[in-house]
Amino acid sequence: MKILNPQRQKGMALIMVLLFLVLLTGVSVWGVRKSILSEGMARNQLDKEAAREAAETALRDAERDIFNPTPNVANNASCSRGDWQITSNDFTADCRKGLCLMADSLYTTVDWSKAVGGEVWWPSSKGGLWNNVFSEKPQRVPSTAANCDFTGGVPLGSFTGAAALKGVARQPEYIVEYFRRKNVRINLNETQVSSQGQKANQWSAMYRITARGFGYSANTQVVLQTVFFP
Repeated sequence: MKILNPQRQKGMALIMVLLFLVLLTGVSVWGVRKSILSEGMARNQLDKEAAREAAETALRDAERDIFNPTPNVANNASCSRGDWQITSNDFTADCRKGLCLMADSLYTTVDWSKAVGGEVWWPSSKGGLWNNVFSEKPQRVPSTAANCDFTGGVPLGSFTGAAALKGVARQPEYIVEYFRRKNVRINLNETQVSSQGQKANQWSAMYRITARGFGYSANTQVVLQTVFFP
């Protein structure tokens, strides 16, 4: 029978222990990295949801702005529309006070595949008119009457007095586009064609509202749209 050298046995044990420690360290590092990745994904998802909810809030605020403009500054608001109603004359090509007008002929030049001739709600880098110089807009925390003659997106509550959202990097914004469309008869009486009782083939106002919400980071943005036909 061959007897192993005791010194050799001790050397092999040391190598096995070192290999086990290396393996254990690798597994631990992998577990930590996976945990950090999962935490980052969860944080990003929460950030995105916060931005989405902020954008939804801005959509509702835009509807209140269209429905209930006032000549005076509302409670907790920064500015006023200066009249009891918003008319087509209030919409401009530079989106003054968030009210945008784009000639119908220009929509045919928009190239979605190349972001050429962008629509007003596109990112500023692609021709959009949001106006990312936020210092030029009404400040909502606290509300102030300064910067009411601005262009681009309307910060939440600027005209309605809606409370500013807490925790987000920036207040959500909205812009409103004006379109003229004819009523379409859908086998209804002429007095039932629209909510305003207008007849078929008459011109009516239609609005496209676009809102962008920011998450806990200003780099996290969600854009939502709705068509509003009073």
